Amino acid sequence: MRYAFVERHKRVWPISVQCRVLRVSVSGYHQHVRRRKQMAQRRHLSDAALLVHIRAVFAANRGAYGWPRVWRQLLSQGVRVGKLRVQRLMQQHGIRARGKRRFRITTDSRHGLPVAPNLLDRNFTVASPNRAWVGDVTYIPTEEGWLYLAVVMDLFSRRIVGWSMRGDMKSEIVVDALEMAWLQRSPGKDAELIFHSDRGSQYAGREFNRVLDECAITPSMSRKGNCWDNACSETLFGSLKVERLHGMRFQTIRQAKDETLDWLLWYNRTRMHSTLKYVSPMQFEQEWQDRTGHPAPAKAGYGKAGKQRTLSNFPTASTTTNFLTVMGYAF
Repeated sequence: MRYAFVERHKRVWPISVQCRVLRVSVSGYHQHVRRRKQMAQRRHLSDAALLVHIRAVFAANRGAYGWPRVWRQLLSQGVRVGKLRVQRLMQQHGIRARGKRRFRITTDSRHGLPVAPNLLDRNFTVASPNRAWVGDVTYIPTEEGWLYLAVVMDLFSRRIVGWSMRGDMKSEIVVDALEMAWLQRSPGKDAELIFHSDRGSQYAGREFNRVLDECAITPSMSRKGNCWDNACSETLFGSLKVERLHGMRFQTIRQAKDETLDWLLWYNRTRMHSTLKYVSPMQFEQEWQDRTGHPAPAKAGYGKAGKQRTLSNFPTASTTTNFLTVMGYAF
């Protein structure tokens, strides 16, 4: 009210005199005036102009965002607008994210291999990086046959720290993904790291568990027939297929690999994650490092044989981008 009085009578009495009499600061008055102008500018943003911003955000994220993420993206870009207005405009113009679909589980636990206890026990909240990783495998259809994707996720930031893509479901696919994660993060053998997966034969096999032993990683497995014990990776694959792959037809496995890798990199760097208060996994890690003073995870590491790994050891990581870009350190 005092600032409003000063504004109404600024042509009658000097602003400084009014502020002194009303016991308010001159700088506070000017800040009030600037805020009022900004609010007026925001209110005068027409629906047509706002719709242009909405379509740009929607297109930039290839239709993956619904109105909540579109609204938050607009706020991060400095477009101050109400969420209900964004929701209304998107509904009026038929702008909607891809819908949810159901997917079959690929796990085959009908084997006589040893099974690890469920150490994770659905504790998906982790206090720091490299304490709990989860892994899983999914499939992508192409005209040349199935493409299988294995990933390793750090539960702390939900960042995909390792992946592998092959045309078969042999144990090498999960071994390659784990070795890529080990190379990228280099947690060390004293990290007390847990690796959680389903009971699939690839994860229960001798080769994969030998790598776990040599890296001093403790295995953990979901209970039989309970996909909720590995819900984070199942949710990741659902997002991949709904947000990017649904409705796409791939003539070759190469095309499917490139599209999948493009989504994984976008997911790590850009995609707003609701569990992380709508920041990307890499931004979440960076903010944690700035807040706590902890150093970033190592950018190089050593493989199971104690020798430094090279890109040739990870053929599925060499695509149309260079090595540093794939590992997430180049922008």
